[in-house]
Amino acid sequence: MGDPHPKLHATRLTRTFGRAPHQVDALGPLELTVAPGEFVCLVGPSGCGKSTLLRIAAGLLRPTTGTLEIRTSPPSDPRLRRAARPAAMIFQDYGIYDWKTVRANVRFGLDIQRVPRREANARVTEWLTRMGLADFAEAYPATLSGGMRQRVAIARALAVEPELLLMDEPFAALDAQLRTIMQDELLDLTQSLRTTTLFITHSLEEALVLGDRVLVMSARPGRIIAEHRPPFPRPRTGEIRDTPEFTALKSELWELLRKEAVPA
Repeated sequence: MGDPHPKLHATRLTRTFGRAPHQVDALGPLELTVAPGEFVCLVGPSGCGKSTLLRIAAGLLRPTTGTLEIRTSPPSDPRLRRAARPAAMIFQDYGIYDWKTVRANVRFGLDIQRVPRREANARVTEWLTRMGLADFAEAYPATLSGGMRQRVAIARALAVEPELLLMDEPFAALDAQLRTIMQDELLDLTQSLRTTTLFITHSLEEALVLGDRVLVMSARPGRIIAEHRPPFPRPRTGEIRDTPEFTALKSELWELLRKEAVPA
């Protein structure tokens, strides 16, 4: 928390919707610091402002008061320009384009960044291979399973080498077995890349498997009321789910969340 050069820093951040007397205080005041390379999971009751926070970080919403800053690095290749928004976002409903092939979807952000063609082709090929999509490069999303579509969304987001990866319940629409597989794939991927990640989930298991830190948010307007650092060293695998420590921490977090969810 005391990193002198955080990747993300929010100070007294609030967001309200509408006007009095129908104004809704959705978020904050909220303080948040995320260190470079850190994977932070946010859990909280429905409607507590988790998605609002992510949309502010993505530049899709403006805060009502306070600030949210993302520290950017210069691009590795001086010919490239950084995207106007240094964050890439992955949604629960995939957010990929049905009329574009898998290859064109993964390439989309690189074209916006004006990455040179040779470099873009190499990155697209790398991510198609890495995500097990090479055989589906010319397919359209409608022909793919939910898990494959979410892999396309992850490949598209990571191909642009974002400063910050924002994930809004990306596996919520998947069945339990596929969700576990995708959690383990993302765990492996993010441990090797060390991309700074802010991840929203309703699943305590997901948060404890993936996160360096798990932050618990209050009922609306959302504030951070607790912080836990799962005591599982990295590199870790999904096998930590079977440990007594995992079960105990999950129960502890659930008690916190239950208290917040009841008034909501």
